[in-house]
Amino acid sequence: MRSIGYDCDVLVIGGGIVGLSTAYAITRAAPGTRVTVLEKEPGPARHQTGRNSGVIHSGIYYRPGSLKARYAVRGAAEMVKFCAEYGIDHAVTGKLIVATERSELPRLHGLVQRGRENGIPVRELGSAQIAEYEPEVRGLAAIQVGSTGVCDFVGVARQLAEASGAEIRYGAQVARVDRRPDLGVAVRTSRGDIVRGRVLVNCAGLRCDEIARMTGDEPEMRIIPFRGEYFELARPDLVRGLVYPVPDPAFPFLGVHLTRGFDGGVHIGPNAVPALAREGYGWSTVRPRELATTLAWPGAWRMARRHWLYGAGELHRSLSRSAFTEAVRRLLPAVTARDLVPAPAGVRAQAVLRDGTLVDDFLIKEGDRAVHVLNAPSPAATASLPIGREVARLALTALARV
Repeated sequence: MRSIGYDCDVLVIGGGIVGLSTAYAITRAAPGTRVTVLEKEPGPARHQTGRNSGVIHSGIYYRPGSLKARYAVRGAAEMVKFCAEYGIDHAVTGKLIVATERSELPRLHGLVQRGRENGIPVRELGSAQIAEYEPEVRGLAAIQVGSTGVCDFVGVARQLAEASGAEIRYGAQVARVDRRPDLGVAVRTSRGDIVRGRVLVNCAGLRCDEIARMTGDEPEMRIIPFRGEYFELARPDLVRGLVYPVPDPAFPFLGVHLTRGFDGGVHIGPNAVPALAREGYGWSTVRPRELATTLAWPGAWRMARRHWLYGAGELHRSLSRSAFTEAVRRLLPAVTARDLVPAPAGVRAQAVLRDGTLVDDFLIKEGDRAVHVLNAPSPAATASLPIGREVARLALTALARV
């Protein structure tokens, strides 16, 4: 390998917003560092980045001191600034988190406290005050979070790719990784190309655990894909901004919510049902090998036994339009089943430990000449700029050691 030479200093696998933010951060922090990004799709941001609600999260939900809390709060402000600087569509709309049952009121108050601990200003609203923000929404109480917004994350990813100065290779699916601590990392793509780098960064999202194992590092988790199904609201005038239910703290999912995008349309969803493939955007997409890999992980069965009741409810809403409609009507009583127009689904790459625990924070691990981003679902798009800087710091530290 020494006689052939390196194609780059840092080789990034994954052309979603986290991988591209990492490339951007590396070249900003260490100009002249050669970065190559391998992305298996024909363009950037084709999976989690491009198939979400487009929400710039405030950081109110996340445990104080966690990576999610720190990076989301910081990242939200940076994302608005980045979009403004580069002319990318965005809007700071604010959002309501609405309690519709008395049992949710303590959790709503807990979110107020968490928001204050995370440095996020919130306003508490009584039932009558909700109408000041959302005339059609009904609830017992709510909180208004002013720093939440929406943006075009695909546009952000494209700008990061361009501004990074990295070499971006699309259509470059990783087939094999050969890592030698004394030499470097060589990646063979499905087209037969060999790319050599001194340090590897794994930002492969839905396939990050596979890449880690190809590299020779045991990630001690597996990605369990959860599909989130969405609808568009046929009467977008019913919603002014963003409306969320009070989430269940036992799960990293936020529940079915209403999101008015920068284009004026209103997105409804997602639910969270197990996908039958890593990129299983519908029930008809089944990949037996990938499904077998999921079922072979002990944590998948332990998670299912622990959370079967929650999962049954999500599955019911997936298979029944009327059940999904009822979930929406808790927040927006005027909605009918005819108002829900099917929209493209997304898949969340959720890391699950061997004991069945759903990893609740961002998870980044180091190996010899490697940095693996092993759990970066929502709010990773919001937090992508600070995540990218942290991964870049680790990659550059590894590079300095070789």
